[in-house]
Formats: sequence, C-alpha cells, structure tokens
Amino acid sequence: METSIISAEELRKMKDIDIRTVDKNQLVDLNSVVIDESRPVQERMVSFIQQIGNPYCFRVGDVAVKVVYKENGPTFQQNLEDMLMNL
Repeated sequence: METSIISAEELRKMKDIDIRTVDKNQLVDLNSVVIDESRPVQERMVSFIQQIGNPYCFRVGDVAVKVVYKENGPTFQQNLEDMLMNL
C-alpha cells in the first residue's frame, strides 16, 4: 500500500481551509469511513486519509467539522495513530 499520499504543501492547504466557507455537502461523512483493524497502523492511516480526503475538515452526519491541534501538542500523525489504535 502506498504510504506517501499527500505532500506537506497539500496537507497545509487542507489545514488552512475555512470551515465557514466550505460546502458541507462536498465533505466526506466520517461515518462512511471503514478501517480494517487487522491492518498495521501505517496502512490504517493511509486508508483513512484516502477515504476522508481532508483529515482536517470533514462531516459527521449533517455537521461540518474542522479539526485543530494546539501549537505544542501531539502532532497530527500522533493523534491519528492514537485514534486508529483505539478503534
């Protein structure tokens, strides 16, 4: 499975999206994402990003969600790994 799916520049652009201007109907619903828990964490991360499109901005039902991480907190990758390990 390919592990380098988006560049740092693409990730930065995703992070900078303004939730107030996004058409929520164009966002992927988190409820539609399916993760194979038997796969290694790295593969689960790749699968999640391939399915969700933008890991910083997505939809849960009818609600648009913007994920923001605090400046000196865990990285996006650390948070995603933790989330996938706990599925």
